Amino acid sequence: MSADESRDVADQATPLDALLVDAALGPWRQLAPDASTVRAALNLARRPAATGRRLRDLAGELLRISAGTSTLAPSRRDRRFADPAWSQSPLLRRLVQAYLAAAHAAGQLVTDAGLHRRDEQRVRLLVDNLVEAMSPSNIPLVNPASAKEAVDTGGGSLVRGGLTLLRDLASAPRIPQLVDGSSFRIGRNVAATPGTVVLRTEMLELIRYHPQTERVFRLPLVIVPPTINKYYALDLAPGRSLVEHLVRHGHQVFVISWRNPDARHAGWGVDAYVRGVVEALDAVDAICGTDRAALFGFCSGGILATLTAAYLAATGHESRLAGLGLGVTVLDFSDAGVPGALFDRRVAAAAKAVSRRRGYLDGRNLAEVFAWLRPGDLIWHYWVNNYLLGRKPPAFDILYWNADTTRMTANLHADLVDLAVDNALARPGTATVRGVPVDLSGIGVDTYLVAGIADHLTPWPACYRSTQLLGGASRFVLSTSGHIAALVNPPDNPKASYHVNPDCPADPQTWLRGAEIREGSWWPDAVAWFGQRCGPDRPAPQHPGGGGYRPLVDAPGTYVFDT
Repeated sequence: MSADESRDVADQATPLDALLVDAALGPWRQLAPDASTVRAALNLARRPAATGRRLRDLAGELLRISAGTSTLAPSRRDRRFADPAWSQSPLLRRLVQAYLAAAHAAGQLVTDAGLHRRDEQRVRLLVDNLVEAMSPSNIPLVNPASAKEAVDTGGGSLVRGGLTLLRDLASAPRIPQLVDGSSFRIGRNVAATPGTVVLRTEMLELIRYHPQTERVFRLPLVIVPPTINKYYALDLAPGRSLVEHLVRHGHQVFVISWRNPDARHAGWGVDAYVRGVVEALDAVDAICGTDRAALFGFCSGGILATLTAAYLAATGHESRLAGLGLGVTVLDFSDAGVPGALFDRRVAAAAKAVSRRRGYLDGRNLAEVFAWLRPGDLIWHYWVNNYLLGRKPPAFDILYWNADTTRMTANLHADLVDLAVDNALARPGTATVRGVPVDLSGIGVDTYLVAGIADHLTPWPACYRSTQLLGGASRFVLSTSGHIAALVNPPDNPKASYHVNPDCPADPQTWLRGAEIREGSWWPDAVAWFGQRCGPDRPAPQHPGGGGYRPLVDAPGTYVFDT
């Protein structure tokens, strides 16, 4: 697999809090026939003419395939059938054509059913999974590459693949392994930017990164990472680290490393995590000798950063913030894409009950659920590579981070589900933090928002709607990447570009039509934006501690190693 292909898969492999409901209940709830399937069948039965026409078209195409006159062919971008043998062998060519014809007919029948959006999403998910599973490329020895590998290795490839399959099924997540992690070492070639842990609580470690310039911006920048997976997506690898880039351009960077909680910490909810962010801000202010700092939150960490800012504003302490950044963060869940169509209040209550009994939501369950939302890329591609060919998956840093999942406390899981189901952040005074009603329009500091145009997890229009909720001036930046690559976007990436528009009209498409496309990464743009709010500069500090806080251990700390 090429680096570009690995990056494409990585963009689809990250767990997302919008999937928290199905992660608690398991992937089979998504894939099993349900009321939506029944409604689809009834609707098709009420439209016999349309249904019959689709089936006649399929039968006609199958006759042409058997006669060898069909012109059906897979897309050139379909990697499953890239081997020339699929087209050169008359038998394999007909097999692929019959599969494509049946897949097309199935998709058309879902459209013909005329379902409401939520029902169509559920039925299409079920049909897509069945179609992907039925691909002839998934069948041992029928797949030409599998047959050739078996002959070349005397059957050894199938033996290796079978043993790998048994190992993967033995423990969660019960999906093919996406990455060969043997070459990665946390603190050496991932999470490797030099720094020091300056605060450790039961919930978090606070890492202060060592300055790499003679002068630094006066006000510090505190990064709030997601609460599932480890923090180091933001400090991924040398040359591919947002933290490293910020430090090398004069920012004083602090990053929260969340503890991997277990059942003992079930009671930690939004209130506790906001208290943790405030505690980190207290430490940063004392260490740097300032009374202000900028916050930059990502994904679920962006929700926590926003709630922290709203809480500070509601309690008269907004002056503590110099600016607020949000990366791939959805605050308005009114139309947040496919995951939002897959659950309702009843199902949400059942999901919260499951995590409450366990005391936590396991990130491995989330990874498993999401893999079945993208079965072609995250299940069957690796089924062929790992099991049919008996090969190791690629060694790719983003996928390594993605596999390094953590748990989420039961209370935080419940709180985030409630925020999404009630769309509470978009309704002033509905959400409360530590007993205080919050209103996002009361956040008067400037905000920097970044999203990915190819992000299907936090769709960029949903991210953009935050510009209409927050009270300060917003700068919205739209990367041309997906969910993860929108963040891991170093300036030396020749394919990088982003959209900017100084205006923030209510309609996201209006914003996009008026946006300017700039070549390169958005990282330098963020450095400059935060620099304007964190300056002027001053001599770089000589020691990591201060204000009563002392160095505890070198970065990446200890919590990042928790399993």
